Amino acid sequence: MSPTDTPFRHFHDQLTALNRRLLAMSEKAEALVELSVEALLTRDTHKAQAVIDADSELDAMELELEGAALELLALQQPMARDLRFIVSVIKVTSDLERVGDHAVNIAQAVQRVVSLAATMAPDPSIEDMARRSRAMLADAISAFLRADGTLGRDVIARDDQVDALHESVFRILLTHMMGDARTINTCLEYLLVSRNLERVADLATNISEDAVFLAEGKNIKHSGG
Repeated sequence: MSPTDTPFRHFHDQLTALNRRLLAMSEKAEALVELSVEALLTRDTHKAQAVIDADSELDAMELELEGAALELLALQQPMARDLRFIVSVIKVTSDLERVGDHAVNIAQAVQRVVSLAATMAPDPSIEDMARRSRAMLADAISAFLRADGTLGRDVIARDDQVDALHESVFRILLTHMMGDARTINTCLEYLLVSRNLERVADLATNISEDAVFLAEGKNIKHSGG
C-alpha cells in the first residue's frame, strides 16, 4: 500500500470534501439572502419566488452534509481538532439552513409588500443591515473553515452594529405608523425584514463562536470571552 492509499489519507480527503461542501452551502445561503434583499429593493416578485423555490436545495445540502459528518464520526472515530471540526460542521449546517429560512421570510414579506401596492420605500438602514449581515456570514464561514479564532471574534463584535441598526429601523417605522395609519401594514413587513436580517447576523455570530471553538478548543457561547 502506497502512502497515498493509507486510511489516514482517505480520512484527510473526506475532510477536504466536507470543507468544500460546507463552503458551497454557505455560498448558497449568502446568495439567497442577497437575492431576497434585491427583491425587496426592486419589488421583484420573480426574484422573491426564486428565493422561496431554492430553499429546498439548501435543505437537501444540510441533510447531505449532516449525513457525511455522522458517517465520519461513526467510521473514523476522529480525535482532538478533527473531532471538533466534524461535530461543529453539523451545527454550522443547521445554522446555514436557518439562514435560508430567514431569506425565505424576507422574500415572502416582499410578496406581501407588492400585493399592498405600497409606495413607501424601505429605510436605507435595512440595506445597510443586509450588507453587514452578509459580510458577517461570509467572514464567519471563512473563520470556521480556516480555524481563525481572531476573525471569528471580530465577526462576533460586529453583531452589535446590526443590533443597533435593527433598533433604529424599529424606531423609524414606529414613527411612520404613528404618523400615518395607512403605512402600518407596510411598516410591519419592513420590520419583519429587519428582524430576519438581524437573525442572520445572530447566526453568523453562532458560526463564529464555533470557529473560535475549533481554533482554540474554547467554548465562548454565553461567556462573552
